[in-house]
Amino acid sequence: MSDSYVNLVNSGFTKTLAKRLGLPRPAHLRRHRQGEPLVPGPVLVVSDAASGDAADAVAQRLLDWDLDVRRHADPAERHGAVVVVLTEVSAPADLGAPMLEVGSVLRGLRPGGRVVIVSRAPEDAGSTATAAARQGIDGMMRSLAKELRGGATGNQVVLTGTTAPTAPSALGALRFLLSARSAFVDGQPLRVADGGAEPADWERPLAGQVAVVTGAARGIGAAIARTLARDGATLVVVDVPAAGDALAQVANEVRGSALQLDVTADDAADRLVEHVRSRHGRLDLLVHNAGILRDKLLANMKPATWDPVIAVNVTAPLTITEKVLAAGAFGDAPRVVCLASTSGIAGNRGQTNYGASKAGVIGMVRASAADLAAAGGTINAVAPGFIETDMTSRIPFATREVARRLNSLQQGGRPIDVAEAIAFLASPQAGGVNGQVLRVCGQNLVGA
Repeated sequence: MSDSYVNLVNSGFTKTLAKRLGLPRPAHLRRHRQGEPLVPGPVLVVSDAASGDAADAVAQRLLDWDLDVRRHADPAERHGAVVVVLTEVSAPADLGAPMLEVGSVLRGLRPGGRVVIVSRAPEDAGSTATAAARQGIDGMMRSLAKELRGGATGNQVVLTGTTAPTAPSALGALRFLLSARSAFVDGQPLRVADGGAEPADWERPLAGQVAVVTGAARGIGAAIARTLARDGATLVVVDVPAAGDALAQVANEVRGSALQLDVTADDAADRLVEHVRSRHGRLDLLVHNAGILRDKLLANMKPATWDPVIAVNVTAPLTITEKVLAAGAFGDAPRVVCLASTSGIAGNRGQTNYGASKAGVIGMVRASAADLAAAGGTINAVAPGFIETDMTSRIPFATREVARRLNSLQQGGRPIDVAEAIAFLASPQAGGVNGQVLRVCGQNLVGA
């Protein structure tokens, strides 16, 4: 489903009219297209005085990616991105100079530009002043992201422990946030530890990997399958028998295999493992996308509207992940990615059942991180906000319009935006991201 308002305020007479009336003018977002540059213009690398060496090292790696890098701000130049390295700040006063330098070039940031801050986790600080400075970066980043225009986004790579800013996992997160693949990720801190590896081919980082996607017959699930296949993975797509025809079409499109399966069935995990082992020998990536809605006010909620949502959205991912781990069906560096929701973070009226299930997914991810790490892998969640799907197209017009505009980018996301985030978390370069929840919501103005 398309957002006709975005098209209206960006072309012709209605663009001029919207300007005169002071109406919101959400921009067309820069999304990934093969062959296009990673960043649409020069990249400025800024740092505080103490982080200069780290910034130099990051700048060198950006040069290795054939980017046009600057180390000093020129307000007359139009930058495609700004990378702010603040890994060695020791007090809140250290933040002023580098951020004011960033501010001097923001008016010239190109449409679809990026601002990415690289910092360290507050809990790893050696002093109270350093912890205050590091926590201050979080509020600073979120506020900056709300000031950006033209489809530009602001995000943060938070290094944990002694992770270097040029570690594969740190660079992988930085590249994702600089790229057009992160179009609807805005105002988000992404915590990164050591781990992972840079792929041999950045365009096909999942080459040789075997991936399972549940709920893959349509919508976000189908977009996930297509995106993982584009990135080189071999797909097993799963959905209920009632969606068999649509599932077969997706399987044919991605040149994978289809498995008709109710993920809540007692033998679901066993059938999944048998299918994967018989055809591919192992499983490298498991995406728990299958999910349902049964919205009601709690006063009107019955077991028939509560129980299925919990069963599909959280109990099935819990059970299947545990059984696949116990069966030893995963490869050497498994990835599990689950679909959470901003409803599980901020709540939503009429969705106590759905909110419980999606918050449960977040709890599952955090609690399972150690088990996946012990198996050499990771587990993470993606929490979408308002995404343009057949499901959201049935929301009443006025409610839908409010939901679309209630984020910093002032529009709904697309299924591909969720799929790109999942593809990143599935990739080798995301091996240092574990137990995290990445929101794909355009910096939804509700919730953390």
